[in-house]
Amino acid sequence: MRALDRFLIDDCGVDGYGLMQKAARAAFRQVLRHWPSAEHVVVLCGAGNNGGDGYLVALNALRHGLKVTCVAVADPEKLSGDARKAWRDAGEAGVAMAHWADLGDSEKSGLADRGVVLVDAMLGTGARGRPRPPVDEVIAWVNGSGAAVLAVDVPSGLDASLGTVAGDAVQADVTATFIGNKLGLMTGRGPHYAGQVAYETLGAEQEIDGCDAEPVATLATWSSRKGSLPVPSLAAHKGDFGHVLVVAGDLGLGGAGLLAAEAAARSGAGLVTLATRPEHVPSALARCPSLMARGVEHGNELGSLLEKADVVVCGPGIGQGAWGQQMLQQVLAAGKPRLLDADALNLLSTQAPVVADDQVMTPHPGEAARLLDCSVADVEADRLAAVQALQQRYGGVVLLKGAGTLVAAPGQLPVLIGGANPGMATGGMGDVLSGIAGGFMAQAVKSDAMALPGGVINAATLHLAAANVASRRLGYRALLPQDVMDAMAPVLMSAESGQTGSGDD
Repeated sequence: MRALDRFLIDDCGVDGYGLMQKAARAAFRQVLRHWPSAEHVVVLCGAGNNGGDGYLVALNALRHGLKVTCVAVADPEKLSGDARKAWRDAGEAGVAMAHWADLGDSEKSGLADRGVVLVDAMLGTGARGRPRPPVDEVIAWVNGSGAAVLAVDVPSGLDASLGTVAGDAVQADVTATFIGNKLGLMTGRGPHYAGQVAYETLGAEQEIDGCDAEPVATLATWSSRKGSLPVPSLAAHKGDFGHVLVVAGDLGLGGAGLLAAEAAARSGAGLVTLATRPEHVPSALARCPSLMARGVEHGNELGSLLEKADVVVCGPGIGQGAWGQQMLQQVLAAGKPRLLDADALNLLSTQAPVVADDQVMTPHPGEAARLLDCSVADVEADRLAAVQALQQRYGGVVLLKGAGTLVAAPGQLPVLIGGANPGMATGGMGDVLSGIAGGFMAQAVKSDAMALPGGVINAATLHLAAANVASRRLGYRALLPQDVMDAMAPVLMSAESGQTGSGDD
């Protein structure tokens, strides 16, 4: 982002103050959009250009006829360049100014009265580490105020590159961000602190295309990906959509395998076989009779099933005992395209890395830490670096779960799955994702229209989109993996519209 800013101003001749004015107008539009009945806008301004944005947001609010107060968290006399000009213009226009250091407790309480929108313009994208006084004090006050909060470009205290927080950060309801999306707003702790992200290019799209600054990732959503699903032929048969073998479900863990197998079927796989403990077969067939379910006691019983499969999903509920170890070793030896999840990854972390180009791994941060022989904190401190390190160590495609899921594949920019849903933080959601990905992988194997990495990315976006649809009906707390599977059908229908004609056809 710093490279883009320099490019726009130094190479393209874009006026820096004009860009700041555009950013301020874009931010103020978010105030009007989300809080149209706001009575008082309080702008907290720091040093540097982020503070300059804030002074101009205040100027826009004043011109709109709102009550406005600018609170200088950093000494405005020390501002320079465009930020200083913004401060002067706001003051000359009549924006009320106050200094945080001069405010008493009662005055601070008054700034968060009913009808107030707080605008955080303290720290920008260049800030790193724990916020220093008095910014840390202001952050705590903002978060305890109960007022609506708009963050300008990035919530103060959040690392815009990593999505990490050292100390505390402003918990914004909305973040207005400019020129380009920031990875840190959308992964790790970013979604929690950024709230709804409103992205504005500020009309610089053409100039940005000419900059040689490399992006760190590409953004994927269901809306952007659903068009990449292969168009099925009206003459298609089940063999065209692949055969998924799900190896899952040790004693007491049969639900994991059933969730994965049913999700694979729901995602469009032509055939799905579930290899699980014999005790789980009756319940699996009762739940989903379209599955082929086989009870297996020993690894050598997998041989014929592996031969028939196009793709193998291994790991949900296999445990880390003898049964799970036998199942995993047979899957690895078969050499088929495979997805490894859950206990397959935990078992894999205890042995030398198994590298394969057609291997997909879907760890959560705890599993990723074991695979990388580091701590969960290390993984979360730089999720992008972690998913890239896993891909380099194990090959194939790696999907790192969590808010702002990341996908790494050889020769491609990492992909960020845009969005987060707290209802997905419950047991079994990962099993559903494994099944969806297995189903799409099988279709990719059978189709020239979808590559293996694309199938995994499509699975992650579908998984999130279906969870969002289900959450709108059930809320977050009550959400179960089965609800996500039920919501997959209408979400997938949005990709099929116009592909195979109307019902009358």
